[in-house]
This record gives sequence, structure tokens and C-alpha cells, in this order.
Amino acid sequence: MFRKIGIIAITLLSVATFAQKKQEVPRPKLVVGLVIDQMRWDYLYRYYSKFENGGFKRLLNDGYSLNNVTINYVPTVTAIGHTSIYTGSVPSIHGIAGNDWMDKLSGKNTYCTADETVQPVGTTDNKVGKHSPRNLWSTTVTDQLRLATNFQSKVIGVSLKDRASILPAGHNPTGAFWFDDTSGNFVTSSYYMQDLPQWIKEFNNQKIPEKLVANGWNTLLPINEYTESSPDNSPWEGLLGSAKTPTFPYNNLAQDYQKKKGEIRYTPFGNTLTLQLAQASVLGEKLGQDEITDFLAINIASTDYGGHKFGPNAIEVEDIYLRLDKDLASFFKFLDDKVGKNKYTVFLSADHGGAHSVGFLEEHKIPTGFFEEDMKKMMNTKLKEKFGVESIVNSAQNYQIYFDRKVLADNNLELDKVKEFAISELNKNQDYLYIVDADEVEEATIPKLIKERIINGLNRTRSGDIQIITKDNFLPTYAKTGTSHSVWNSYDAHIPLIFMGWGIQKGESNREYHMTDISPTICSLLKIQFPSGNIGNPIVEVIGK
Repeated sequence: MFRKIGIIAITLLSVATFAQKKQEVPRPKLVVGLVIDQMRWDYLYRYYSKFENGGFKRLLNDGYSLNNVTINYVPTVTAIGHTSIYTGSVPSIHGIAGNDWMDKLSGKNTYCTADETVQPVGTTDNKVGKHSPRNLWSTTVTDQLRLATNFQSKVIGVSLKDRASILPAGHNPTGAFWFDDTSGNFVTSSYYMQDLPQWIKEFNNQKIPEKLVANGWNTLLPINEYTESSPDNSPWEGLLGSAKTPTFPYNNLAQDYQKKKGEIRYTPFGNTLTLQLAQASVLGEKLGQDEITDFLAINIASTDYGGHKFGPNAIEVEDIYLRLDKDLASFFKFLDDKVGKNKYTVFLSADHGGAHSVGFLEEHKIPTGFFEEDMKKMMNTKLKEKFGVESIVNSAQNYQIYFDRKVLADNNLELDKVKEFAISELNKNQDYLYIVDADEVEEATIPKLIKERIINGLNRTRSGDIQIITKDNFLPTYAKTGTSHSVWNSYDAHIPLIFMGWGIQKGESNREYHMTDISPTICSLLKIQFPSGNIGNPIVEVIGK
């Protein structure tokens, strides 16, 4: 009798122990990736006194801020930035070599997410809708989460930009959605689904963009309080819509939006719209509502559009950030209510920064300038004079020069001799610091840091044959107003990184880290495998143990 009781007790204890062992791995209910397009690190403190407590200040006060995070490749552009954050890798490995690139084998120019094998969903515009992640070679942290949970985790990507929604969401997400300038709706492609989910349709039917721009755009605060920015109507600012001057208020915004819906991208309302879509996705897909971790990848893009148009020192850009701060506060409060405070994990970073406008720098006696207006045309002229052949260069983009393999073969020209001559000609331009043969980067007499970033950024089949490194603050001529980015310098490559929420310590650090460390840190937090091409390391001080 006692033996039976003992056996039963042992059996019950074993069952209880087995049940304990079967408990889920401790994880947050939701991970939110917030990538603020073109956000320089210094914006966190430049506008700090005007931020409220629930947005950027909440991140800084309640989270862990890394103050010395840099991008470890060139060129520093949107598609690469988002891909490198989510893969923990670099263009040499993950394959996204730019927003656009020239495929050296086929001679075909390629947009990073263009895919002719898919159909638009939610739009009839092929250019808007024919997109997928098929050009991405590596897995993402979002892919790894789906794999780790046998695809039970839900992953959603949202952005105004196709590439900034598609690439972070990975190869097999629940969905990725981006903005259609022809309709003012969010759309997707048949790569993901054959029809928009009902919650997206309901969101689109609300015509939220029209409501956001209905009253135009004026400053959030009295304009004389924008002491962190240059005077309104500075000559290096671009024009918005039908405005005759780059000055507040923009009273014609509603009419401009009706004529060209993409105008919302350059205003703070593009960010508001994106975060409202993010909230709708939480509700529509029930993200963070069970014990299986979900992932919401958000790109805030109007910071980039506004920066390109107005430049970092414009009142318009400051206002975009002040309004974004309020939007983030509302978004975090929403997550507190719907998912639960301290039950979700957030990271905030940027895909790249941005240089000050050339006109602004000139006014303040800082060396700057513009480099060659049409590099392709200029180089083809010089190469024809030397070799007697037309169109040897078929592309000049991403600060790289591509030579047309077919033209070289058809005319019995040796690539090495053509490169040698082109480099000698480019070296005559005093605006360039270094001209580097892509096949001989390791041997180049340039600083180690720059050399490493070039190597990381060069993809064997998708990058150019020559890499150009300009002097500091030299911008392409298309940025005669506003600004641009793409280079290794601190203004483009020094980015913010803050973690907050479940599993995250409080504090800050000035230790050196890289963009590629973000993904392995999240993977370590979630106890899942690193992405396939990962070269980064977990930031252990952020996640404690």
C-alpha cells in the first residue's frame, strides 16, 4: 500500500517536473524595431530640452542608450541600413549593395526590392507593387524568430518606403506594407498574400492622410522657440509642394496632397500615419496577445524625406522631430495598454545620418562643396579619348564606378588597364581623399577604419569596380538644397541606439559598437539563432546576463 502511494507520489512529481520543463522560454510578448530614417545621433540631445517625457526621454530614462554606435560599411543608405540592422551583416555578405545597384554580370540596373515575378496587391501600379525580399541573401532576426517558433510568431513590417518595410520583415513574414503615392493607401505584393487583410482595408478606407494634412502644417511651438535651428527661409532649404518659400505655415498642404499624395512624406504627418498603421497592425494581427513572441518592424521615413528636402538645421526638421516625440509617446502608451508595460521590448536606431547642407556649412566657414555633377558622362569622355570606345562606364552610383563587361569584351579591353587609367584621372580631382580599386582594397594606403568599411560594403557581383571616398562634407550636386548621405563620416555613420522594456537594463554606454550588433543582441535576448550572415556580437551590458 505504502509502495503504491510512493509510486503515485513519484509519478505526480515527475509529471509536475516535466510540466515545469515544458514551460516556454521566457521572452517578451512583442519586439518592436523602430528605425528612424536619417536620424543623426546628436538629435537626441540637440532637441532634448523640448522633448516631452513619454517619447525620446522615456527611451533615454527607462532604457539603455549606446552613445558610440557606428555603421561599419559604406555606402550608408536606407536599404543597406535596414538590412544590416536586421541581418547583423554587411553588403558583402547579405547582398543588398545599395538602394539601387548595377549587376556587373548582367549589366542590368536593379532596385533593391524590385521583383517582376510578383503582382501588386492593393494597387494597380506595377512600379509601386512589384516588390519582394528576393534580392536579400541572408536571413533576418525576424526570419530567425519565425523559424524558432515554427512560424507561430507573427512578423509585420510597416513603412512609407517599400524597401524599409520589406527588408526588415525578412523572407517569410506575416506581412509587409508600404505607402502608395497614387492612391494614398498602404499596399503589398503577391509575394506575401493575394489580397489585403481586412484590417488594412479598413485602415485605408478611413482616409487618414487627408485628415492629417487637412489643416496644413504649422510649427508645434511658437516659431521663435526653435532656437536649435537656422532662421526660417534659409537659402539652402528646398520647397514643399506649391510653397514659394520654405517657410511656415504651409497652408496649401491639403491641396498639394490632392495633386501629389507623396507630399505627405516630407511632413511630420507621414510619421503619424506610419505609427497609426503600426497600431492598427497590433490590433488587426493581435500582436503580443499570447505567449508566442511577435515582431513589429517599423520604419519612420518622413525624417529622411524632410532631411533631404530641408537639411538638418531647418526648423522644418526640428518640428518633425518634436512631433515625432509626441507620436512616440502616444505609441508607447498604446503598447502599455494593449500589450502590457514591461511585456514588450523596443529598440530604436537609424539606418544612417545626414550631412549639414552645403550652404549652411559655407555660411559658417566649414569646408564643404559639391563633387562631379555627372560622373558617368565625365569618365566616359576621358575613357573614349584614351581607348577610342564609347560607354565603357555603364553606371556611377553609391560613390562607385562600374565598367560595362560587355563593352570591354567586345572591344578587347583589359579591365585592369581601364581601371588603372580611370583611377589616375580621378586622382587629379582634389575633392577626393581616396580612389580605391575594388579588387585591391587591402593593399590601399588608407586608414584601417575606412578600409574595413569599404571591404564590408563591396559586394562581388553588385558593387562597382572603383570606390571613391570624398573629402568631408562634400555632397553630390543633386543636394544643392537640403542634404544627402552615403559616406563613412560621423554625420552619416554615427547613429542612435536605445533598447527599452522587457529584459533590458537601464543605463548608457560610450563603448564602441556597430549597427551589426543590434540583431545578435535581440537574438540573445530571445534565445534564438543568429541570422545566417551575422558578423555582429551581442551587446551584453544591455541584456545583463
